[in-house]
Amino acid sequence: MVENLIQSLNSVLLGKQDQVEMLVMALLADGHVLIEDVPGTGKTTIAKALAAAIGADFARIQFTPDLLPADVTGGAVFKANTGEFEIRKGPVFTQVLLADEINRASPRTQSALLEAMEERQVSLEGERHALPKLFMVLATENPVEFHGVFPLPEAQMDRFLVRLSLGYPTAETELGILRAHRDGRPLDTLKAVTTPDEIIAVRNDVRKIHIDESLEMYVVSLVQATRVNPAVRLAASPRAGINLIKMAQACAYVAGRDFVNPDDIQHVFFPVMEHRVFAKDSNTPGASRQILEGILKQVKVPK
Repeated sequence: MVENLIQSLNSVLLGKQDQVEMLVMALLADGHVLIEDVPGTGKTTIAKALAAAIGADFARIQFTPDLLPADVTGGAVFKANTGEFEIRKGPVFTQVLLADEINRASPRTQSALLEAMEERQVSLEGERHALPKLFMVLATENPVEFHGVFPLPEAQMDRFLVRLSLGYPTAETELGILRAHRDGRPLDTLKAVTTPDEIIAVRNDVRKIHIDESLEMYVVSLVQATRVNPAVRLAASPRAGINLIKMAQACAYVAGRDFVNPDDIQHVFFPVMEHRVFAKDSNTPGASRQILEGILKQVKVPK
């Protein structure tokens, strides 16, 4: 099933094998994904393709400065014919939610997603409403625009399991993209290769993937190293370690193994950690990446 899912997504998003695999791992690890890149690189396409390939309900919210929290979560609506208020659920009540250009909305509206992402529920008029068992947020943002945007606060960044960047395609891949779109959009012909129920069943299997105690300690050492590094302004929280293990288990599952090895942890290390660790020297591009590269080299790998 996983092989078919990856193959299906690769048929729509050409030349992005690594990013597609990381997205599928995040799906199996039951997490949310932040996709950060310039316009036109396929951020929206990959979100729609994922929903179509797993046969999930899909909703898109275009985040704008005037978007209100109720536009995301819903709220009470007065019904003139009955004289009573009725709860109307917002677009967040879906299985795969695309929060497009999330950094264009105000912090107040951005925070409307926090409860949904962390607790898989929404509070409306004092009542808690559960979200679907399979619920995944794919948020996009453009990292090069600074006018009319509200940077995501660290607390919300930490809610995303991984952050991905798609990047520009190679010349050969771009030629393939042009030819694929000659007679229409490949996304329009994409068919489901699995179901939400099957994904939930696989998630249970992923949680059972064995991780040795020495590797758990390795994860702890990596996270702790961000807290003692003098170049770090904000270090990784315990949630970072939890998510690192979840993604490593998903990585092992995709590779066809029933146990985690050090390579799995290292493979998912940057997508899980880079948006959680902030350097004091924020003016230097890639400062956080350099810190994490140093930590990965310094911390001893278990044998």
